[in-house]
Amino acid sequence: MTTWTNWSGTATASPQRTPRPRSLAEISDAVRQAADAGMRVRPLGSGHSFTGIAATDSVALDLTEWAGVVDADRETGLVTVRSGTTLHRLNTELARVGLAMTNLGDIDEQTVAGAISTGTHGTGAAFGGLATQVRGLELVLADGSVVTCSADEQPELFAAARVGLGALGVITTVTLQCEPSFVLAAHEGPEPLDGVLESFDEHADSNDHFEFYWFPYGRNALVKRNNRVPGPAAPLSRVREFVDYTLTENAAFGTLCRLGRAVPPLVPTLGRVSSAALSTRSYSDTSYRVFATRRSVRFVESEWAVPRESVRDVLREARALVPTLQTPVTFPAEVRVAAADDVWLSTAYGRDTAYVAIHQYVGMPYREYFLAFASIAGAVGGRPHWGKLHDLDASTLRERYPRFDDFLRVAADTDPRGVFRNGYLDRVLGPVKGG
Repeated sequence: MTTWTNWSGTATASPQRTPRPRSLAEISDAVRQAADAGMRVRPLGSGHSFTGIAATDSVALDLTEWAGVVDADRETGLVTVRSGTTLHRLNTELARVGLAMTNLGDIDEQTVAGAISTGTHGTGAAFGGLATQVRGLELVLADGSVVTCSADEQPELFAAARVGLGALGVITTVTLQCEPSFVLAAHEGPEPLDGVLESFDEHADSNDHFEFYWFPYGRNALVKRNNRVPGPAAPLSRVREFVDYTLTENAAFGTLCRLGRAVPPLVPTLGRVSSAALSTRSYSDTSYRVFATRRSVRFVESEWAVPRESVRDVLREARALVPTLQTPVTFPAEVRVAAADDVWLSTAYGRDTAYVAIHQYVGMPYREYFLAFASIAGAVGGRPHWGKLHDLDASTLRERYPRFDDFLRVAADTDPRGVFRNGYLDRVLGPVKGG
């Protein structure tokens, strides 16, 4: 029996079986055999969720070998990809045929199915999360049968499965609406936090993709603006890229975090130094190279989606909270935006959204900080990211998602015995009725 651990070390499991199917038939057989034996099944992504959403001591379905682009139509932009494909691989393969995802998050290590199933998003006031780019899905249900769904074919299943938490079936292929490759001009640099917050809506609305990092003990925010330009690309030199990303944002920052973990009273001073030492850079590159950044410093994370109009109040309370914490905060918080969408369990369902992601360096206490911030976000109806740490259960989540019970109804139809459940899903969705 092999122990599985996620990227951050916040979830572990010892599955009894870990099949690695290479075909649709093998996926169906693995699910059917597990269900017949009374076992539960969880598909494994790449382990980048901080929650236990993928953890199981029963059957862990490893889809590493089920990867690659199946079809890419340059005329329509429709691309069908196997569910075990990482976003990094997908972006590379799309670039070869002159296509690109419309929007992406800031890491690309997740699998396609894992990213959409947990509600992964990027930033941009006019753009939705990755699930809004999905045009069709193929799934293996609990009895081993294969179904397809889209806005026209089984639309309720499609509405539920785009952010389905892996609770409806094993996603085997995803059809995405892509577009011709494009170049993003990136401008990144420090700005006074108070000014960034005062002009938050202007920043969000006047840039294609806007975000900032709040350093809890400093006066400056690191502001990132990415905008589409005709090209050609003018990327950072290899030397500048190595210095900025490998040395400064990973190696040097990791050293500061380790020092702060060893001597916590130093953290506020280190945070002020980090905020004051931020530098400015401008460059342009192929979109996916701008969207995603390399992360080697490990951390734990909780992220909350709040109504966009509430974000200033939420951050004001968070700024007041940090000095009161018993354990100082080593990591900056990330603030992003997204357009309202119609995906049932999307954190942006029905409202323009701001996301506030809070972090702590791995190995440092985080519960006090995360629980206190959850209370702040919850007061304005905040919804937790499905793949990031939170303590909410079905009774509270039902109040925050207008289509929560519709999702449960579809889940009961596709998986009446709870074959695809685990402890995390039992908490956030409630127990399987009759299961």
